Amino acid sequence: MKKPVIEFKDFSFRYKSQTEDTLKHINLTIYEGEKVLLLGPSGCGKSTLAHCINGLIPFSYDGECQGSCKIASLEVVQSSIFQLSSQVGTVLQDSDAQFVGLSVGEDIAYALENENMPREEMIPRVYQSAKMVDMHEFLNHVPYDLSGGQKQRVALAGIMHDDVKILLFDEPLAALDPMMGNDAIDLIDRIYREQKKTVVIIEHRLEDVLYRHVDRVILLQEGKIIADMTPDELLLSPLLKENGIREPLYITALKNAGCQLQPDHISHIQDIDLEPYRQQLIDDFHQSIPSKPQEPQDVIIEVKDLSFAYQSDHQILDNVSFEIRKGEKIAIVGKNGAGKSTIAKLLCGILRPTKGQILLKGQDYMQYSIKEIGGMIGYVMQNPNQMIVKDMIKDEVALGLTLHDYSKEDIEKNVEEALKMCNLYAMRNWPVSALSYGQKKRMTIASILAMKPDVMILDEPTAGQDYRVYTEIMTFLDYLNKEYGITILFITHDMHLAIEYTDRAIVFSEGTCIGDDSVFKILSDEDIIQRAHLKQTSLFTLAKRIGLPCDAFTQHFIEHERMNRHE
Repeated sequence: MKKPVIEFKDFSFRYKSQTEDTLKHINLTIYEGEKVLLLGPSGCGKSTLAHCINGLIPFSYDGECQGSCKIASLEVVQSSIFQLSSQVGTVLQDSDAQFVGLSVGEDIAYALENENMPREEMIPRVYQSAKMVDMHEFLNHVPYDLSGGQKQRVALAGIMHDDVKILLFDEPLAALDPMMGNDAIDLIDRIYREQKKTVVIIEHRLEDVLYRHVDRVILLQEGKIIADMTPDELLLSPLLKENGIREPLYITALKNAGCQLQPDHISHIQDIDLEPYRQQLIDDFHQSIPSKPQEPQDVIIEVKDLSFAYQSDHQILDNVSFEIRKGEKIAIVGKNGAGKSTIAKLLCGILRPTKGQILLKGQDYMQYSIKEIGGMIGYVMQNPNQMIVKDMIKDEVALGLTLHDYSKEDIEKNVEEALKMCNLYAMRNWPVSALSYGQKKRMTIASILAMKPDVMILDEPTAGQDYRVYTEIMTFLDYLNKEYGITILFITHDMHLAIEYTDRAIVFSEGTCIGDDSVFKILSDEDIIQRAHLKQTSLFTLAKRIGLPCDAFTQHFIEHERMNRHE
């Protein structure tokens, strides 16, 4: 019989600065050797529960605990952080925040050095931990020069020395490209199976985590556990929809076709028996009405044979060409380090080409200053906090106009219009600090909209957001595109975003443009997917398994979803 390694009994926790409990009467037992997913919308208590498991509560976050929380039979409030860290290893969402060494080897050795382990014993232990995560050939590399997936592996190796019983992963997919995300889930699964660890994963992206087996899903809402069940049971229940969590795309496609799902291995697209649903899917597909192609609009940006290098011997972009037309919604995709952010900075004039041309409405943009380009092309960074300068909402939205020497009357008019477009006008005199993350995102968009740009570039607009905030942001951007004709470029790793909200994808790999086509065709091209570290969606796999054309099936699904959104 398996022993419990995590036990919460009628456990509640309230942060010192708050008047209400963040966790409320938690009763939860996780047994040795289980792999468990903590799921729920932002603010539901997932991170707080994780802090209780790894000892950050009560040792780093002040607050009041009630009830019992035991980790490996240790009552948390009666133990030390050292005792708990020898039982629980945590891999943070931001791996950079976890590094302490100047090289991979030094970083992995850190915990052993703290134990005064002799060097001759330490070196083979470090090599063994690095080999466990396939990083033994990188021991002399600088951690900050590694890819996102490699950084995660180093962080994991650094917590494996003490033979911890529990591995806790805090949003391991947030900063990774799609293929790296699959690799991360593969690695977690391999360590779980080979090392017989108890694994707890906190993640918004349900379908991506279910890429490999999960024993249980714990669903939290407003500090309470509202479900503790197998993935199959959860997917058959209405709980995901009721709590604003995106269900796997193939599940939605089956439901759209009127299929009555059976409780039989439905949590992974490769395992589900499709025979009972095949004819319904085929009939539904053939009933689809093809969408009318849109009339092509004027070209507003033309990139011609563009190359860029930060240093003469280190080419970032090489001979890139594409056009952007008015009113398009385009996904710029590719693996980490492919050149996506660099092309955005070039388009905005922050960087300038070392070779080639960028034309804005037919004019060479080298004649324009960054300030002038900023009036035509707006850039919204991934983290809104990195863009915010002023304390008050109205002042923040007005800042760009002030710097561009607009008149007082024009500033007031443009700010009012932008805030109304972003549904923030009623809050115009609020302090920025009073806004939620999603509202801050809208405010940074408003500050760009006030400049009345022709084009907006958004870097990972939904990264780290739960499905409710994701839908709120993307529906709003869709509205801006349709109602105001603003051309929008999304730099994204999110394949769901690409197929749901864009019509075209420009794909980068190793500094070159390797694809520029309809998003449905791009995500059905196996060669491009492999080279750009993308991944085929479960819609592609579903279509392939039932013998339907993958790009047309995906397009049919998205048109169905768009109709539902607008009803």
